[in-house]
Amino acid sequence: QVQLVESGGGLVQPGGSLRLSCAPSRNSFNIYVMGWYRQAPGKQRELVAVITSGGNTNYADSVKGRFTITRDNAKNTVALQMNSLKPADTAVYYCIARWAVTGNNYWGQGTQVTVSS
Repeated sequence: QVQLVESGGGLVQPGGSLRLSCAPSRNSFNIYVMGWYRQAPGKQRELVAVITSGGNTNYADSVKGRFTITRDNAKNTVALQMNSLKPADTAVYYCIARWAVTGNNYWGQGTQVTVSS
């Protein structure tokens, strides 16, 4: 079974940047949609950004203008460039992938992003 491997999380000061990456653990056929959700302490898991194989994107209002999601269809990887980070962005970020429009969602294990002075 293909697993999603996340990297790039860490501790950053407010206003800083991080880049998250997610890749299948082995070669895979094309993934329809990939993206990121996050869960902050005491809050529900929420969509951050998703992108389809055709390049269509959706962003949470709270990250528009600061975060950019991209993907490499040849490698089935997805990245999230996070700029102008705020303490409110602190959360565990989870990679999500779905291989078909009506297929199941698959999740990475999560990577911690902490924005703090």
